[in-house]
Amino acid sequence: MTFHAVVPAAGLGKRMGSDFPKQYLSLNGRMVIDWSIQALLNQPGIETVTVALGREDDLWPTTKSIADPRVTSVAGGAERCHSVLNALQDLLGRAAEDDWVLVHDAARPCVSRQDLSRLMELAQEGTGGLLGVPVHDTMKRTDETGSIIATVDRDCLWHAQTPQMFPLNVLRKALADALVAGVTVTDEASAMEWAGYQPRMVEGSASNIKITRPADLELAGFYLAG
Repeated sequence: MTFHAVVPAAGLGKRMGSDFPKQYLSLNGRMVIDWSIQALLNQPGIETVTVALGREDDLWPTTKSIADPRVTSVAGGAERCHSVLNALQDLLGRAAEDDWVLVHDAARPCVSRQDLSRLMELAQEGTGGLLGVPVHDTMKRTDETGSIIATVDRDCLWHAQTPQMFPLNVLRKALADALVAGVTVTDEASAMEWAGYQPRMVEGSASNIKITRPADLELAGFYLAG
């Protein structure tokens, strides 16, 4: 099988409270995005990485990843789904329609080789899948004021992670059709679900965190140093 990766990196990461996007923050001597991309490039079987960038991004040229010939950049879009779709359309010019694509967050630098291998093995047994971890905490639903209105049964609930892996053209069509229909998709799996597929959850690791707040950066540094 042939595998490629897509990294949507056009987000601003406002919750970090920094002066520039979170994927360009320094983490143990490298930029966050360099850790995320290198994890993909180090994985046997992944041939290329396509990064979708903000149109006014002037920090990408300062990364180490830009020098790797396996890495290509494209213009991103207003939302994650637009960025991923742009990358997939560009990738179709260089890859086969039935190649597999792993879409991975630019700010998720701690994904392990073991988790990637498990995903690449198990997700291709069906129409694709994604890494995640089962919910262990008690789940509460609140109203808009923060008052609890229900306790949610946590059985069969998962925290979704990335990568999320699907056949290239199947995912491209699912995203494109969802956008035309005006459907809001928050990740690639939700587009596939809307298109009638049932992606497989593949259990990953709690260490595969997404950096969204300042405390996450310190925790990621701990995991990467281990």
